[in-house]
Amino acid sequence: MALDTIRAHCKTLRLPTVAQVVEQSLVTAQREDWALEAFVEHLLEQEMDGRRERRIARLTKAAHFPVNKMLDTFDQKRLPLRIRRQIPQLCQGDFIDRAENILIFGLPGTGKTHLAAALGNEWIQRNYSVLFIPTFKLVGGLLRAKRDYELERELRRLDRFQVIILDDLGYVQQSREEMEVLFTLLAERYERRSVVITSNLVFSEWDHIFKDPLTTAAAIDRVVHHSLIIEFGRDMNSVRAEEAARRNNVRFGVPDAPEGAES
Repeated sequence: MALDTIRAHCKTLRLPTVAQVVEQSLVTAQREDWALEAFVEHLLEQEMDGRRERRIARLTKAAHFPVNKMLDTFDQKRLPLRIRRQIPQLCQGDFIDRAENILIFGLPGTGKTHLAAALGNEWIQRNYSVLFIPTFKLVGGLLRAKRDYELERELRRLDRFQVIILDDLGYVQQSREEMEVLFTLLAERYERRSVVITSNLVFSEWDHIFKDPLTTAAAIDRVVHHSLIIEFGRDMNSVRAEEAARRNNVRFGVPDAPEGAES
């Protein structure tokens, strides 16, 4: 059959979406009396859409995002108004083309991880490659690579990601070996690739991570030089604590009024 031949040619030419939709598209084209140009345009558009969907699926799988951390489930009212107004621009990912960084600071539970992952998902929709990884896990992988004399290869692998989101910078074990490989990564990506860092440690506390004052200053210099800093206020409540309070039918930080009392 002609359709079988068309599907075989599509397979050879790596046009899987065209192979999938060509039969139904022919039926629609005949029923609606499409011009030949419109039919070909429709098939090509279908293939382009299919390729985009498959690429996004591959990028999303490779990113290893935490589950359900999307922008539409993030309470943007938790952010200062100045940062809230920047969210749409950040989602576009223009800073990635300039190899700039984003630093997100705040106390545990205030939503830093959620915001970073949500932005990462938006960047993937715009065809950027992203890796989301807890800092301790990335450092562990770098240490193993260094032990096996494969550190350079591992850094090249990580370089394929246009953005690396390092979650919870403050939770590495803080040994000198960990400091060295983490600094190496930051130095390798400086002015070449973007880094997003979430941390409950402000800059004045980064000496707990990098130990040596000179190394601490050098690390801060590299990530701050081209960066946007997002600060969750110190007075912000923990999202997890607020959710637990709601589950228990209490208002966070405010005792329930006695029954019959005025609100």
